Amino acid sequence: MASLKKRADFGPRAYLAMKGKLPNIFPRVMGPNAEKYLREVAESGLTSDMPERFEKAFAEALGVRHCIATPGCTAALAALAAAFGFEPGDEIIVSPITDFGTIQGLLRENYIPVFPDTEAGGLNFSARTIEPRLTDRTRAILVVHKAGIVCDMDPINALAAKRGLIVYEDCCQALFSTYKGRYAGTLATAAAFSFDAEKTMGSDIGGCVVTQSDGLADLIRYRGQARGAYEDPEYGRVHTYPGYAYRMPLATAAITLAQLEIARDNVARRDRLARRLTALLADIPGITPLAIPDYMGVFSCWLIGFSLDPAAFRCGAAEFARQAADEGITGAGMGRYYLMPEACAFLRERAAGKIYPYSQPPASRAYAYGPETCPNGYEFLKNFIRWNTFSEKYTDGDVDLAAEIVRRVAERNARG
Repeated sequence: MASLKKRADFGPRAYLAMKGKLPNIFPRVMGPNAEKYLREVAESGLTSDMPERFEKAFAEALGVRHCIATPGCTAALAALAAAFGFEPGDEIIVSPITDFGTIQGLLRENYIPVFPDTEAGGLNFSARTIEPRLTDRTRAILVVHKAGIVCDMDPINALAAKRGLIVYEDCCQALFSTYKGRYAGTLATAAAFSFDAEKTMGSDIGGCVVTQSDGLADLIRYRGQARGAYEDPEYGRVHTYPGYAYRMPLATAAITLAQLEIARDNVARRDRLARRLTALLADIPGITPLAIPDYMGVFSCWLIGFSLDPAAFRCGAAEFARQAADEGITGAGMGRYYLMPEACAFLRERAAGKIYPYSQPPASRAYAYGPETCPNGYEFLKNFIRWNTFSEKYTDGDVDLAAEIVRRVAERNARG
C-alpha cells in the first residue's frame, strides 16, 4: 500500500515551526479572566452556563439578536447550510478565494458551489463579478471577507434583493472590521465567525453564527445543535432532520469569553499597525500591498499581503517569499491554495464524472472547476505573498523591520 501524503497541519502545530525575526502569533496573548472562567467550569462539575454567557456577550458586542456558539467556523457554516434547507443541486454563490471550511457544509447538504471571479488585483468578488454567474438554481450568496477586508456589500445586497436571494457572511478573518460604520457579520441575513487558535480572537477552537432572525436562529439550534430532534413526551427523541451536534464545549466557551474581553483592543492595534505597514510597503517599487477600501472604518487585519509586479523582478513570487522568510519575516509564503476551484481537486472530479449532486438531476446543467474559471483570482494569487503571523504582538519596530526586509529583497532582485 502506497504511503499516505503528509496531512495538513492546523493551529499551533502549523505555526510554532515558523522561524523569523518577527513575532509568532503563538503562544497567544490570553484574556486575564481565562483561568478564572476555566476554573468556574471545573468547579461547576460541568454544569456551567458558560456557552450561554459567551453567546449573550458576543451578541451584545455586535448588536444582534442571536448568537449560536459552535465548535468552530466550519461547523457554524455547516449549521447555517442545514438551516437554510435548500434542495440538492441548488447553487450557492461563494467567494473563490477562501478556505475549504467555507464550502464544507454546502457539500454535505449536496448544494453546488459556484465561484465567480474576483475583481482584478484583489482577494474579493463583487456584485459585478457575481451577476453573470446567477441562474434560476441560485439560492444564496456566501460572502467571504478575506484577510479582514470587507466586500462591498451594498451592491451585493441590492443584487440579491432584485433576484430574491439570501446573502450571508463568512467573517472568520474579519472580527470587528467595519463597513460604512457597521460591523462585518451584521451586513446580511446571517454570519459565521471563527475563534480557532490562530484567528484574531483565538481560543482553543470555536465559532458561532449570528443573525437577527428568530426563525433562522431556531432552525440553526434545531438542525445544527439538537441533531434535528424534538422530544415527544410519550416516546422520547424523534428525528425529523439528519442534523448535527455542533455545540461549543464549556471550556472553549470560557476561553472565548475571556478573549472577547480583550478583542477590541487587539483589533484596534492590528488596524493601526496594518495601515502603517501598508503605507510603508506601498513606497517600495514593484510592490503593491492589499488595498484597504475607503468604505472600511476598522480593518481587522488577519494577514498581511502584497503583490509583486513580475516585470519588476528577476525572481518569481515563490522565490521572493523564500528570501523574505530567510531574511526574517515569520511565516512569509504563498497562498495559491486559497483558490477553491483549483485547490478542491475532488470538485473537478465529481463535476466531470457527473457524480451526485452533479448528476442530472438533481443538477440542471454541467459544471466545471479549475483555475481557468477564475482567471483574475488565479493570476492574483500567482504573484501574491502573505504572512499570517501578523498580530497584536507586533510593535512599530516590527512593522519597520518587516518593511525593511521586503525592501531589501526587492532591491536585491530588481531588474536593472
